[in-house]
Amino acid sequence: MAGILEGKVAFITGAARGQGRSHAIRLAQEGADIVAVDICSQIETVGYPMSTPDDLKETVSAVEALDRRIFAAQADVRDRETLQKAFDEGTAQLGPVDIVLANAGIAPLSLEPSPQEWYDVLDVNLTGVYNTVEVAKPSMIEGGRGGAIVITSSTAGINGIGGDTPGGLGYTASKHGVVGLMRSYANTLAPHSIRVNTVHPTGVDTPMIVNEVMQQFLEQDPQMGQGMANALPVPMIEAVDISNAILFLASDAGRYVTGVTLPVDAGFTNKR
Repeated sequence: MAGILEGKVAFITGAARGQGRSHAIRLAQEGADIVAVDICSQIETVGYPMSTPDDLKETVSAVEALDRRIFAAQADVRDRETLQKAFDEGTAQLGPVDIVLANAGIAPLSLEPSPQEWYDVLDVNLTGVYNTVEVAKPSMIEGGRGGAIVITSSTAGINGIGGDTPGGLGYTASKHGVVGLMRSYANTLAPHSIRVNTVHPTGVDTPMIVNEVMQQFLEQDPQMGQGMANALPVPMIEAVDISNAILFLASDAGRYVTGVTLPVDAGFTNKR
């Protein structure tokens, strides 16, 4: 039986591991082909290990194991020119993009904060999302088929959490900022039948959250750790939980859903 995304092509940033890899696999399970990009290198202000080229290769293998096509490239969402090149090469091989998942993001939370954290997190999490949509938008409009764009925000895009370090403040500001981008894009792209939404996860069991640096950061501020508690009795959710929500938003099941902020947060936001 054909999947609900049969014949579609999805452009996914931050696809080497974590939520991005989960999204690539879940959409491929439903028939989509994937254009996958990731920085696959370290940003100096980020304390935890970031993705590697081998991580991206694992994503490729997982999608190919589902008998779907995938084009993968190393590209930094901060670098518009390189991102455009990867998008163009991917669509030349796989066909026009129908779905865009602006997923790449960093959380530079550290015990020794630096002012540069603010600039790096805004560049990746906000400007990087803008770049991602901008490189894909002309092709989607010209194609005339409509489409769906889903931006990964956070519970920090709805609530005032994240602490008072440059990285924490920047993370929360960036995740609020992409909501404004989403709402503007939802209006300007609606005449082209392109829908735009944000998803807002609570803590997700991925390498960005589950690492020694993040644990130390939360332990040094117990109040912040307690403030991250969900309403439902789970400490974290799984990446596939976000993927399933995105599948709904990207498919015809959500064909008239646009301009919404969708929490997938185990009741975190409602509890606050």
